[in-house]
Amino acid sequence: MKRNSIAAVLALAALGLAACDERHDMAANPKVCADFKPAAKPATVVAGSEGAAPVDDCVRKWAYSLASSHDPAAAVAEATVAACNTQLARWNQQALSQPGSDVEASSIITGAPTTPLAEHSSFTASRALFYVVQARAGRCGPPPMTNGVPDGVS
Repeated sequence: MKRNSIAAVLALAALGLAACDERHDMAANPKVCADFKPAAKPATVVAGSEGAAPVDDCVRKWAYSLASSHDPAAAVAEATVAACNTQLARWNQQALSQPGSDVEASSIITGAPTTPLAEHSSFTASRALFYVVQARAGRCGPPPMTNGVPDGVS
């Protein structure tokens, strides 16, 4: 009788462990996916005045491209930011050329003391994480790529 009880307990334990391995995926929502169709050419833009747009575009494209990785979203977002360092550096350079760029102010978001460069970094990191999660939630496809780089990222 004892042997049957032990076998029953082991069988129940095995069933319980097997249930832990089940995946319960939530339904995807493809309506959250970004559209990567080329936009119409904007009106003339003065060189060096692009602001956040090239950074955001780069981050969105790289986040969608890397989102299918099995790494945690934060790690994918960090890699996304690294892929867009050139665009972030250009934006920072634009900020540094503005009067008062070295003045510390309060963040509009958090109220904490900050600088334009710190805000650029925070913006880029938060957008990267958002886009990774967005792409995963919608099971969104990546943008078109050429030679291993998303189209339009320079």
